[in-house]
Amino acid sequence: MIKYIIIILILIIVLSFFGYDLKAVIESPLAQKNLNYTKSGVEYVWDGYLKGPLTYLYKNIFIGVLWKAFIHNLGRIDAGAPSELENAGQRFLRIEDEGYRPIDQ
Repeated sequence: MIKYIIIILILIIVLSFFGYDLKAVIESPLAQKNLNYTKSGVEYVWDGYLKGPLTYLYKNIFIGVLWKAFIHNLGRIDAGAPSELENAGQRFLRIEDEGYRPIDQ
């Protein structure tokens, strides 16, 4: 991320060296027209194709599954208890002695 900021700053300095006025370029009617066209295209793709699936993935998968499991295991580790992964590993190592039993039992 930082390298992109540095590249942008260098690009601005180089453009300034060659005499380009970025404010005049950005405020020109043609640039505004192009920016508005690009903005409407991005909004169309976001609203039509990406918003639904990405919102579902974020709310149901990331928050609903991953984040809640992460917070639950952090609480267990903070309390000094083994995490779910450690419990599953220990049960896997003793499976010959006990036989199969579901994780929630």
